This record gives sequence, structure tokens and C-alpha cells, in this order.
Amino acid sequence: MIVVTGATGNVGRELVRTLAASGAEVTATSRRIAEGDVPDGVLSRRAELTDPDSLKPVVDGAEALFLHDGGPVAHLLDVPRLLEVAEAGGVRRVVLLSSLGVVTRPESASHGGTARAIQEAVQRSGLAWTLLRPGAFHSNAFQWADSVREQRTVAAPFGDVGLPTVDPADIAAVAAVALREDGHAGEAYELTGPAVVTPRQQALDLGEAVGEPVRFVELGRDEARARLLHFMPEPVVDTTLAVLGTPTPAEQRISPDIERVTGRAPGTFAEWARRNAEAFR
Repeated sequence: MIVVTGATGNVGRELVRTLAASGAEVTATSRRIAEGDVPDGVLSRRAELTDPDSLKPVVDGAEALFLHDGGPVAHLLDVPRLLEVAEAGGVRRVVLLSSLGVVTRPESASHGGTARAIQEAVQRSGLAWTLLRPGAFHSNAFQWADSVREQRTVAAPFGDVGLPTVDPADIAAVAAVALREDGHAGEAYELTGPAVVTPRQQALDLGEAVGEPVRFVELGRDEARARLLHFMPEPVVDTTLAVLGTPTPAEQRISPDIERVTGRAPGTFAEWARRNAEAFR
């Protein structure tokens, strides 16, 4: 059995579908998961990553664990205890959803601090571990869904600065391989899309997906910062703006790891936009 934490998130949801379609026995867990959130044949169980003991019945009899990085509660995770509970339940293999920022932004409190501490706890666990380090997600574009539906606009800073954003489905595909197959223990995979894409190009791609032009509106750095502060802590906002505005060469590098692990090229942002067009219509 494979346990997927964060099973209602962008990556976790795709991973549950991928594993279920492959015939794997899957238990999907998150804080508020319900039976209707998972495909037929998948067991859904509620648990809190911040409460390791709540995972005991979830991981009982499991062989592999997909560990979400905790998102906004990452700093509250007791990862050594989480993995102790998982190992006691039978888990021998863990795949961690980490971040490219652990490598590229070591000075950041969220990446170089919290995310690195989680990663190091996994590496010290004694379990067979695999690290997934994606950069920015295609699905970050969901933040523009309301403005595209209502005004046919995308507002963002740094309109002509690009990143090789990645499809969560491709991250899930790599995770599924690492959870089910040997040969991935001790590996750290950098996961990117196949090309650098700018916010201005993303607006064009969304327009093609919905069948009407979508106008790009460039935000100044201060305006973008003020908007981000509504739903992100200040240190995370500052790191986010640094990545978006002045990405390092490593953050713009195209990684071959998705194709190397899955045998197929990663999907483009335009393909993701077409697949998710209903959210923007």
C-alpha cells in the first residue's frame, strides 16, 4: 500500500489518480479529505501532518509514503516523529515533495531553513528516500482565474522574466515511479517544464485556451508585494519576488529529470492551460 499525504493538493491529487490508474493500492490523506475527493477504490483517511500520531492508523500496513512538505504549516512539522510513525507502520520508502529553493535560495528562511530541515530529517531517517525539487508550478496560474473569467486580464510583475514552470501532473508522474520502482533511493530530482515561460506568454496561452484574448497588466514590484502579503508571510513574499524578478541561472535551467524518470517529456504551460481552460472561462 502507498500512502499519499497532501492528497487534495495540486500534486497529491494528481498522484492519487496516477497511482490508482496503475492499479496500486492507495490511501489518500489530508486534513479535510472526503470520500468524494478520491477515485473509486482509493481509501480516504483524515489526518494532520502536525499531529504525527494521527497518521498511525493511516500508515498501518503501508510500504511507501509520499510526504508533502507541509505548505503553510511546514514549520510546525515534527518530521523525525512523522517518519518514526511511518516506519513503525511498515513504511520502507519515502518520497518527499521538497523545493528547488532549498538549493537555489539557501539564505531564505522558508527554503534554506524550514524546507532544508525537513529534507535533512528525511535523509537521516534510515528509510529509502527520494527528493523531488520542483520550481514554480503551472498551476500557480490559478491565482488569475477570477481576473481572467471576469475581465480577461492577467496582472503580474516582471512580465518578461521567465521560469521553466512545471505541471503538477509531471511531478506526480515522477513521484509515482519513485514510490513503486527500485533504483531511485538517494536521488534528488529537479523538476521543471520543458521551456522558460514569462507571465506575458502565460496570458497569451490562457487566451488561446479560453478562446478570447487575455490582456497582460504589468504590476510594479511594490504593488505585487502588497498583493502577495494578503496571503503569504513577509519572508516568503520577499523570496517569491526575488525568484520571479531576478531568478538565478539554476532557477531558469531546464532539467532533464522528468523525461529521464518517466520516459516522456514534461508538458508545456500551454498544454496545462488547455487542459484546465474551464477554470478560466
